[in-house]
Amino acid sequence: MSIKQNYWKINLKYLLFLLSIWFMVSFGFGILFVEQLNQLKFGGFKLGFWFAQQGAIYVFVILIFVYIYLMNRLDKKLKKEN
Repeated sequence: MSIKQNYWKINLKYLLFLLSIWFMVSFGFGILFVEQLNQLKFGGFKLGFWFAQQGAIYVFVILIFVYIYLMNRLDKKLKKEN
């Protein structure tokens, strides 16, 4: 397998993993599991409401930085192999 193919294979794994986390937080916590999460409080607000309004945005920004970190690490790894 060439380095380019390996790069995109690993990149797709990262994307699928991070997008599944994003989906779970935004759709799962904000819509599907909102009733269960509303039993808990976070900062005075129901947790389901918090995830729908604030939490999903925070997680999305964190996922962007995680993706940057993972891709920089992958670039360094593949440069050593090249």
